[in-house]
Amino acid sequence: MGGPGDPPEGTPEGGPGGAEDEYRSVVFDESFVRAARLQESSAQERMTDHAPAVRRRTPLHRGLTRQFLILVVLIAVAFGTAIYMGVRHPYGSPQVRRPVEPLRMTVVPLAPQGRVPGATDADSLYADSPAAHFDVGAEGVPLPVSRATAHFSDSQVVAALTTAKDYIVRSALYPSVLTGRTVRPARALLDPDQLDQFEQSLQHPAADGRHALTGWLVRLDPARVRLADDKVRVQGSLQAVEADSATLEVTADHTFAYALRPAGAAAGTRVSLFTVRRQITFRFDRDDLRTHQVQLVTSSTQAGPLSCPDDSSAYLRPLLAGQKARTGGPAGTDPYEPDDTPALCGTLATGAVGATGAAGATAPQA
Repeated sequence: MGGPGDPPEGTPEGGPGGAEDEYRSVVFDESFVRAARLQESSAQERMTDHAPAVRRRTPLHRGLTRQFLILVVLIAVAFGTAIYMGVRHPYGSPQVRRPVEPLRMTVVPLAPQGRVPGATDADSLYADSPAAHFDVGAEGVPLPVSRATAHFSDSQVVAALTTAKDYIVRSALYPSVLTGRTVRPARALLDPDQLDQFEQSLQHPAADGRHALTGWLVRLDPARVRLADDKVRVQGSLQAVEADSATLEVTADHTFAYALRPAGAAAGTRVSLFTVRRQITFRFDRDDLRTHQVQLVTSSTQAGPLSCPDDSSAYLRPLLAGQKARTGGPAGTDPYEPDDTPALCGTLATGAVGATGAAGATAPQA
């Protein structure tokens, strides 16, 4: 008699011993069923839809679908960030840039009314001059309190003022620039569209209101003078205003006092005072603010003691202690007095050359 699992007629002849054993290793779990490429239609589907008995299943790519969704999300986030940064960018959207104007300049020599007084050392010279209360070096070019304008943020206004100050320091306080050894520190801050004009001023200086190198920077003739003290005295102001929605303007008005000796002179040689007043208008568009560069719009320089008239387009050639000017100008001009505006050649006020050896020195003006 057969066992409970055996067919009633017993095991068919010629069949494999135990058919169950042949399929026992095959496990029809859920993953096996889902991975099947063929699926049998149900009886209901075959009756209602006339579907074939077997249909091919569309393979599932869950891993690929998940990666695709992640990629779409990342692209959306990056795109949204780009839009946000474009809206919030501190320098605003790109605009058509206005042409950069050439620098317009004047350089006015101021002749002394008598012999240039001198002192034994720079400290004594400064102490008895209108520059006695001036600050030393870059400290004399302080940044004013800044405020945002209608179209420029506070940080942009500060950037304009800081760049203007950097140009003033590099062009009038660096000893290497003052003594004619280099022009690079000042040149590096110029807007690229003004470099051609600057190079023409350097290679072919001319007193034509466009190409005087001394309209760009303070440059003393190294064949005639040298600095007796690197600690130049400075006083002046900076002011920033919005010229239009695309432009900031900074006006600078500073007076510089230099202690000089003759070139090659011994240390005990008398020191004389040389004074330069510079009034510069700077212009900044958003490209300049981004690149930390300047456009010079106007530059007015009064310097003395110099011979008048004198070609000061390449170098300033100061008169030193004991020297006299060949000729004088129409009136006395004081570079320490903000309201004085000389003609193309002026006479230096007596007190502006220092009190040492000169009577009636004028009180310094704020």
